[in-house]
Amino acid sequence: MAIPFMQMPDFLKEVPMGIVVHSYATRWNSKFESKKYPGFENAVDLLEHCHSIGAGGLQVGVRNWTKDFSRKLRDRREKLGLYLEGSIAVPANAEDASRFENEVIQAREAGAVVLRTVTSGGRRYEAFHSAEEVAAFKSKAMESLKLAEPILRKHKAKLAVENHKDWRADELAHALKQLSSEWIGVTLDFGNSIALVEDPMEVVETLVHFIFSTHVKDMGVEEYEDGFLLSEVPLGKGFLDLPRIVALCKQHNAAVTFNLEMITRDPLEIPCLKKDFWTVFDGVTGNDFARTLRMVKENKYGSALPRVSQLSVEDRLGVEEDNILQCLRYSEEKLKLI
Repeated sequence: MAIPFMQMPDFLKEVPMGIVVHSYATRWNSKFESKKYPGFENAVDLLEHCHSIGAGGLQVGVRNWTKDFSRKLRDRREKLGLYLEGSIAVPANAEDASRFENEVIQAREAGAVVLRTVTSGGRRYEAFHSAEEVAAFKSKAMESLKLAEPILRKHKAKLAVENHKDWRADELAHALKQLSSEWIGVTLDFGNSIALVEDPMEVVETLVHFIFSTHVKDMGVEEYEDGFLLSEVPLGKGFLDLPRIVALCKQHNAAVTFNLEMITRDPLEIPCLKKDFWTVFDGVTGNDFARTLRMVKENKYGSALPRVSQLSVEDRLGVEEDNILQCLRYSEEKLKLI
């Protein structure tokens, strides 16, 4: 049953919104020479920029951090008053557990208590081609999470699995219930699961019970010949009920962090009208499919979704920065997250 809309409670106000590194997909480690938008070489550079534009924190990859770098990042983070979340790969096997533990240690040294992860390397309808492949992915993911759990418990670090266009919401919820660990929960992405023919509010209502962290985004859609196009758009420009989603997240975890993931790119193709798309799904009803197509038709994004591949790198960097600043303004004015 759908949860009724609620007004923004007082305890949601004055909570800072951070930025996910993927929001700077073009500028992160950029080799392009730009005086106006110089590339970020590491997490310290990006942390400084997040502070300068009024963000409250940063979620960034932990790979290859040294003890000295972690301490440097921690010192700067504490002086700036920002929070930090890491992004980490789960152990691929028992031999990989030492790499995972070292990254947990470095993340904790820098001050991160939540570590976002994904359990697949791609989108379900692109990475897999049969029900057997999906079953193998789920089994491997569970093995990896079971390897991670005692390490997380030892270092008192929370691992937040993202709904990354791989797990459907009920599947991920079932997996987390099986694990039954206080150290493993969810990074709730507000829009990813639309690509898996899921209703965004139903996804929130299913996964919010396990929430540690978030990827805040708004989504635009439009039809194309093989299904629909899906794109992150500046907050308030899409069709997601952001005030309601944010309220639900905070209601279920008062310590939840809100991290902007505004990826500036061309729309993604969701080929749900092609037969091959459905070989990796089980249990999706005709009503689910019809509801998604209706949602796309009823929420068409203006004249067309934004596209940036035709722009010069400099112009793309400019659009990227402007999109992020628009989102920060919206979060301050409408969501009270700054």
